Parts: sequence; C-alpha cells; structure tokens
Amino acid sequence: MDYVVRGVRADEWQRARQLRLDALRDPAAPVAFLESYEDAAARPDAFWQGRTADAAEDGAGRVRQFVAESPEGDWVGTVTVLVESPDDEVRFGEAVAVDQAHLVGVFVRPEVRRTGVTDALFREAVDWAWALSAPSMERVRLYVHEKNPRAAAFYRKFGFAPSGRRIAAPGDRGEQELEYVLGREGQGEAGEV
Repeated sequence: MDYVVRGVRADEWQRARQLRLDALRDPAAPVAFLESYEDAAARPDAFWQGRTADAAEDGAGRVRQFVAESPEGDWVGTVTVLVESPDDEVRFGEAVAVDQAHLVGVFVRPEVRRTGVTDALFREAVDWAWALSAPSMERVRLYVHEKNPRAAAFYRKFGFAPSGRRIAAPGDRGEQELEYVLGREGQGEAGEV
C-alpha cells in the first residue's frame, strides 16, 4: 500500500471539510453519519477551522483525526478518535464507565476500499489510543447502524465485537445503532458497557 496515514494539521481545515462533505455524499451516508450533507455544507468556515484544530496532530490530545493520503497527495480516507472518560458529559444516553476511545467519522473513498486503507487507518487510530498514558484506555468502541453490514463486517474482521449495547439511531424510524468494542488485548469484549 502506497498510502500514508497521518494526523491532520490545523491548517488543513479546507481539506478536512471537503473530505467530510464527500463522505456525506456517499450512498451509505444516511446510515453511516449523524448529519446530512446539507447541514454540514451550511456550517461556517470558523466551525471547520475549530473542528480541525481540535483534532490536529499537535492538538490537546482528546480528539485526533487521521487521514490516508495517496502518493499524489489526495485524501482517500479518514477516521477520528474521541477520548472518553467517566468524568465526561453524558453521550449516547449514559456516562461511560471506563476510560476509552471512540472511533467516529469513518470514511474511505469507494475506489480504494478493499485495498488495506481502512485497516491502516484503524491501526493508526487504535495504536494512538493505546499509546495515551493518561488516561489509560481500557477499550476502543464505535457504533454501527444495523443496516450497514459492510462496515460491521470490517469491524468484526479488525477484531471488534458487538457488546450487546444498542441505542436508537437518530431520527424516529425505529432503527438501532450497535456498539462494537475492542479490548486492549485486541479482542472484542462483549457484554461490558
């Protein structure tokens, strides 16, 4: 694989914005992301500048966005890691019980899927989470929509396992988001929330 996976830099906010908008145009976007293209496109530049600065490789360390870059310099994929701890505000209906990382915003351009790019992005994101010394991450989690089997298959292949926790998907359609977890030893840990 000739792609480089690296953290974004604060000054790359326009590229980060464009990659997010491209992701929101993907046919799987309605089940993969919690926002619409229209909402994201309407956000002001200051939003994208702040979001990218917060997730940049020289940022404070609670958020990190990774991108896969082709030899030509094109961004072909991304994943963002959020650091969560029991002291944080409640997300997804309840406080977290342990120090953990949460993967969000996963997107890989269709033309490079099944080439190892997604695996490389996840490896970098998970390695970054495990390397954090304070807090010490006990697990990495993510949510996948019940109607997104392509993503769920990749997560299982990478080593994530369903925890059994389900939350209502955004909107009022009766659909569910399923939590998948990866324990520090590289094994999913079903059942523990």
